[in-house]
Amino acid sequence: MNVSREGVILAAMASAMILAAGLGTRLRPLTDEMPKPLLWLGDRPLIAHIAERLAAGGVVRVAVNKSHLAERFSRDLLAAFPVPVEVLHEPEPLGTAGGLANAAGALGEGDVVLWNGDILIDLDVAALSAAHGRHGAGATLAVAPRPAGEGTVGVGARGEVVRLRGERFGDEVAGGDFVGVHVVGGALRRRLPPRGCMVGDVYLPWLREGRSLATFAAPAVWHDIGTVAAYLAASAHWLSQRGLRSYVGPGASVAGGVDVAGSVVGTGARVEGAGAARGCVVWPGAQVVLDASAPLERAVVTAKGTVARAAA
Repeated sequence: MNVSREGVILAAMASAMILAAGLGTRLRPLTDEMPKPLLWLGDRPLIAHIAERLAAGGVVRVAVNKSHLAERFSRDLLAAFPVPVEVLHEPEPLGTAGGLANAAGALGEGDVVLWNGDILIDLDVAALSAAHGRHGAGATLAVAPRPAGEGTVGVGARGEVVRLRGERFGDEVAGGDFVGVHVVGGALRRRLPPRGCMVGDVYLPWLREGRSLATFAAPAVWHDIGTVAAYLAASAHWLSQRGLRSYVGPGASVAGGVDVAGSVVGTGARVEGAGAARGCVVWPGAQVVLDASAPLERAVVTAKGTVARAAA
């Protein structure tokens, strides 16, 4: 059993999958060194934050698919997660639907929480799972509310999906953005293709058959970490949530003449020289030497010394 923030006792959701096999092309050159779900976010990799949310929601087993830079998903990294993890290697990415289909043996039957590995959101997984159980729909999508006609999803009077990728299936009373977290029911899982996309190859055909998908109101603040700017925004949000001006991880060092305002300095990193690093992320093990005449602003410094700046 699990207890939501509202104090309601909820049944545990047994299984979840974190989708981590994408190439992350929009985040290059960062993703030339690290898969998106392993990007350093605050005090640990992004995927560890996701695993923590799943465990807090009652999930007792997690599958993770990997493909791009698969060797980065080390045993030590996964052992630190608060829930047992089984990793599935995809020589070539199978897509969101194909990845879930491929994980059937690891996840067992029934409902599964599916979480995109590039999404940071403070979501109540237990409440999402309970909402799915009440609706009896094929799947329940977590949707950040927006006015009617706006966002990627249209919502009907009963909370059902009535607009998806521009196709309409009913009268819309509210809009919203699908945040990349959903519960997929057993009936839909049984018709997953070996390759393909959950939205285009599963959800849209389901809706066209007159079947239902439900929605769950997600927090309005969430981060799709698909660009350097989005990554830095997620890092700033992590600091803000904790009331921190900056964060310097264990074993990291910052020279006395350096100001790291609004920045995260990862475990074992070194920031030397003089001047300022404003709104930056310095990856674990990275080294950077600052020049007082040229502050480093809104940039990511990788362990190999690559500096990636947010687009103006």
